[in-house]
Amino acid sequence: MRHNKTINHLGRQASHRKALMSNMAVSLILHKRINTTLAKAKALRTFVEPIITKSKDDSTHSRRMVFAYLKNKEAVVELFREVAPKIAERPGGYTRILKTGFRQGDGAETCFIELVDFDTDYTQNAGTAKKAGAAAKGRTRRAGGAKKAAAPAAAEETAAPVAETAEAPAAEAAEAKAE
Repeated sequence: MRHNKTINHLGRQASHRKALMSNMAVSLILHKRINTTLAKAKALRTFVEPIITKSKDDSTHSRRMVFAYLKNKEAVVELFREVAPKIAERPGGYTRILKTGFRQGDGAETCFIELVDFDTDYTQNAGTAKKAGAAAKGRTRRAGGAKKAAAPAAAEETAAPVAETAEAPAAEAAEAKAE
């Protein structure tokens, strides 16, 4: 039984686990998305989210506290310059875990862990889906049929000026013959 066991030790000694989490957090901050196992991703999420929260306050103290965890200057600079301004209004939940299946060799469940505000494809698609859902909310099935009926009428209106322009040169040619 795992009563009150909140930390996944990942089969490592404490120093190895600490180095693993630090290195994975640096990779996540620098690359914005990494591929790993599900167990490591869940452990990394609990490690990196408090660090990202500390980066919201850009002070010497918070920079030193973050550096104590990450031990990488480039990652600290990237975190405070690029990541922190994007997540300033977000109250938490800075990472997203997307399951990708099972690894070929040992069958371990793999996933992507990424910073939420940096996946432009996902955030753009989510924004359009919300707009489409809001637009369709007040409609009924009959309104959709009325739109389809209005579409052929609009097509006839656009076809009529084309026919008039075709008749206009013919009328001018008839007038020229009459003179």
